[in-house]
Amino acid sequence: MSVVRTGSWKVWATAVAATLVGVTLPTVTATPASATTTAYDTTYYKNAIGKTGTSLKSSLHTIISSQSKISYDAVWNALKVTDQDPNNTNNVVLLYSGVSRSKSLNGGSVGDWNREHTWAQSHGNFGTSAGPGTDLHHLRACDVQVNSTRGNKDWDNGGSAVGGAPGSYTDADSFEPRDADKGDVARMILYMAVRYEGGDGFPDLEPNESSTNGSVPFHGRLSVLKQWNEQDPPSAFEERRNDVIYNTYQHNRNPFIDHPEWVEAIW
Repeated sequence: MSVVRTGSWKVWATAVAATLVGVTLPTVTATPASATTTAYDTTYYKNAIGKTGTSLKSSLHTIISSQSKISYDAVWNALKVTDQDPNNTNNVVLLYSGVSRSKSLNGGSVGDWNREHTWAQSHGNFGTSAGPGTDLHHLRACDVQVNSTRGNKDWDNGGSAVGGAPGSYTDADSFEPRDADKGDVARMILYMAVRYEGGDGFPDLEPNESSTNGSVPFHGRLSVLKQWNEQDPPSAFEERRNDVIYNTYQHNRNPFIDHPEWVEAIW
């Protein structure tokens, strides 16, 4: 089912409007978790509603940790469903480029698409074992060459244009996705930070402000990811994807797609 939202989560709009009339506002505090409403608030998220900060993060971790895990091989077929092009059911939409490509062209050759870990495997060395390595909430179909260009880089603005992914940029240690994917990436990364807290034999994944994280279980930059979350709200494609993963595969949700304001409420 599609999520219906009411209310506004862009708290900065108030500050901007006030600035235009010369009014000074007090510092904006974290947005309460009940700032918007979804169809899942009285059921799936009932123990998180009204909370903020570490209490909200802890509640969401408990909620979304109840999930079914799939194998890395099974991810191939799952992505053909979760990333299906709404305008062509024979294709998937590729992350970073927005290209629609045949579902049958999955593999490792030039012109194929493969499985991109937005939270790079090396940032915690969790590999492709069932868990963070196969979690569909951060795995996306991606052009093979573009995926290689992104590598295991952190997230930040700037750099040189990425061939095959117009609007995306990269430098020695960071990658900037095109505007249409910025919020998607932010919400996938922050989902991982809530879902994987050091249990299940996996590392505690956390966002930070570094763009040179290497093999430690961190991904940056948090401040940029927060900006991207506000800049690019959840799309219909993202919401459908969340529903498919919940209903068909893992049976858990990405709370930041349902409640993007919870990013500010936690961080």
